[in-house]
Amino acid sequence: MKLGIISDIHGNRVALAAVLADMPPVDGLASAGDVVGYNPWHADCVDAMRGHPEALPDDVPWPTEEVPTVMGNHDRAVASETPFAFNGMAQAGVEHATEQLSDEQIEWLAGLPDERRVCDDRVKLVHGHPDDPDHYTFPEEFGPDLLGDEDVLVMGHTHQQHHEVYDDGIVMNPGSVGQPRDRNHRAAYAVLDLDARSVEEHRVAYDTSAVIDAVGDAGLPREIGFRLTQGR
Repeated sequence: MKLGIISDIHGNRVALAAVLADMPPVDGLASAGDVVGYNPWHADCVDAMRGHPEALPDDVPWPTEEVPTVMGNHDRAVASETPFAFNGMAQAGVEHATEQLSDEQIEWLAGLPDERRVCDDRVKLVHGHPDDPDHYTFPEEFGPDLLGDEDVLVMGHTHQQHHEVYDDGIVMNPGSVGQPRDRNHRAAYAVLDLDARSVEEHRVAYDTSAVIDAVGDAGLPREIGFRLTQGR
């Protein structure tokens, strides 16, 4: 069984569309959270994860069923106004998402769990860390001690793509779809092969200039768009 793993879309519909178009055939998708924030297409990205592509461009293979997703810190901030130590760009994105999203979309975000298991409980999804959803678990912290009884632990939050295969299982971060921070500007995702116990990391280029223009048109801080060209 192959599973497409994504995370940290952060309202970047252009990057998400590029990822979905580039992704090889998989049996399903799963997301490690932060659907909203930063970039201006929060509603479109929420609808994509809800499996409601009716209002989205029809030249993209959008999900037609809800994608198993966990709650990221930006999702939580929008859904429940939970305080978090956001910088100016992040706070602007949260405020923009709160204004743009419908009550139904915010309700969907509010219903996301901190942890979710898929594929007969073989894969556990969290956003930051199994014990702390807001902890940034960077690649140097990866280790088999992070695993419980699952075969694969999927984390997001750091926006840094990495995976390790251990005797006890796999620890992975697919990287960020909408705002990579590993000095590679291309949108990141991964394909998990449960049968082969392997992970393929993927990167795909997309039109960052279109995002920069949309960020400016939305009145968001211009740096949100410009940083996409540098993967930071």
